[in-house]
Parts: sequence; C-alpha cells; structure tokens
Amino acid sequence: MKKIAKEALPMLYKKIAEAKELIIPVKVCGQTNYKVWTEDAEVDLDTLKTVKSAKDAFFPQSETLYTVKKEDKKLHIEPEALKNQEFVVFGMKACDVQGVAVLDKVFLVDPVDSFYAARREHGIIVSMACHEPEETCFCKAFGLDAAAPAGDVVTWMVGDELYWNPVTKKGEDLTAMVAELLTDADEKAVEAEKESIKKIVEKLPYSNLSLEGWNGSVLDEKFNSPIWETLFKPCLACGTCTFVCPTCQCYDIKDYDTGHGVQRYRCWDSCMYSDFTMMAHGNNRNSQMQRFRQRFMHKLVYFPANNDGMYSCVGCGRCVEKCPSSLNIVKVIKAFEKKEEK
Repeated sequence: MKKIAKEALPMLYKKIAEAKELIIPVKVCGQTNYKVWTEDAEVDLDTLKTVKSAKDAFFPQSETLYTVKKEDKKLHIEPEALKNQEFVVFGMKACDVQGVAVLDKVFLVDPVDSFYAARREHGIIVSMACHEPEETCFCKAFGLDAAAPAGDVVTWMVGDELYWNPVTKKGEDLTAMVAELLTDADEKAVEAEKESIKKIVEKLPYSNLSLEGWNGSVLDEKFNSPIWETLFKPCLACGTCTFVCPTCQCYDIKDYDTGHGVQRYRCWDSCMYSDFTMMAHGNNRNSQMQRFRQRFMHKLVYFPANNDGMYSCVGCGRCVEKCPSSLNIVKVIKAFEKKEEK
C-alpha cells in the first residue's frame, strides 16, 4: 500500500501524462465529466458521479471506422488506426468499472470489436472508492462494493491523502513509473475508510433493492406483463437514460461526406428512439411501450440470460438522477415487486 498527499496530486497527474494519456474527471462550466488532462484543467475528484460515465474512454460516443476516397475513378478504403498508445483512466468508481466488465461481454466475444479491444488492451484503470455514496446509488443490489472497487490500481481518498494499491500487472507497472511520488502507507486508515463507506451504503434507500424474480428464465412472464402498458406512459423517449448509462452499448453507423471523401463512423444510439434499427419495412418495435420494455428487459432478463447471470445494470443511479419523468430501473423493479406482492 502506498499513499500521496492530496496537494501533490498535480505532480502525479503530470508524471503520468508525460508517458501516457491521462483521462480524469474535469469540471467544465459546473459539470464534471471525464476529459484528457491538461495542466490548466480543473480536476474534480470530489464529485461522486460524473454526468456521463467513463465509458467514452473505451467506447467513444463517436468514432471514425474508415474513410473512402476516390482517385482515378477507383475507390480506396483507409481504415482508421487502432488505439496504440497506453492511457490511464483515473478515478473510476466501482459502478463504472463494472460497466466496463459488461461492455467486455459485448465487444470482446466473437466477433471481437477491434476498436474496443485495442482500447481495453492499452487502457489502465485507476479506480477510486466512493467516499460518501449518495441516495441514488444502489450498486450493492448488484453485488458491488463501493468501498473496494475493481481496477488495475485501487485508491481511497482519506482526509488529505490518497491511498494507492496496485492489484494487476498494469497497476504495478504504473506504480513503478510514479514510485518517486509515493510513500509507504499503513492500511489501517484504508480499513477505517472502508467501514465508514459500508455504513453509509447500508443506510441508502435503494441498497437493499430486491432483484428476486428477475433473471434469464422469466422472459415470457415479464415480457407479457400488463404492467408495461401503464409504466411506460410518462416516458418522453428522450434517450437521456441511455446516454448517461455506463453499460448501454447500442450504436448506429453512418456515412459523412467530407468533400474529400466519405467517412464511415459509428455513434451512440438509443433503443428508446423510434427510428432505432429501423429497416426497410419499418421498425420491429413500433410503439414506445415496446421500446421502453426492451430497455429494461435487456438489463434485467436478456443480458443475464446470455452472460451467466450478470445484469447489465450496475446501480450507478444516473438514470435515477437524470430522467426528466422520474422513470428509471428502480421504479421498474419496484413496480413489478408491488404487483407480485398482491
């Protein structure tokens, strides 16, 4: 176990950024999101949850796949180069790290997504325990420990010091690179911090949210439930929930004429939109109820059915905070829970 004074963190950031790209929570215009570190950046490790997750680092909101150019009446395809530079994502919470584990199940199975795989190969995760989880958090319901996140390096902010613990080969290599800035630390302060976090988690309103009745074997029962017909009605189909979600992986592929060629790129999309996956004959989910149902059935039934019981919700609570109609996965789970109690 190592540690570094909070006031010395800028030196740590600079040291990392000298050799690798550093992506870290940065406050811009009052909102905190993950951005590439620069010396004038307002780093914000105190905000519990960034507006969007760190998913962008591994699965960008928009990325070019290849460019097509016409020369001498012939078309030439220039594939976009894969990520080949190591980068560090600093400050990821347990829910966001688990979000990457969910994306791994999607993009690293055959056929492997080469763009995502390259980023995972070169990405180093420095996670951070949640000093003070908030009322909208419910990661415990999905088996996560806010006090001990996964990652290549796990950190805890205790008072004016950041405690640093490498747990993988990537983490050990990064630690060696910044060793001159770190000092040996006693684990007692970290153990006390863990206990404090766990006590907070136990008091949160959604920590003991029951997932009983949700798994990969209840497809027909949940799919055909009349509850969806009432539950979906306040939904505005804005897609906010999907864009702040750490695990949503839907995307569209489009072509853009640059005037010097055509770029094919992919960008995030949402299953909540009426034109999502629309085909020549129309959309196979032609009502908002069907699209609303799809989102939550995928999180709680379809995904665990195909991934050894792993849910594709991590309990980060972003949808709880951001949905303008107060519709979220907690409300869905509780709506079915109440129905089944009758």
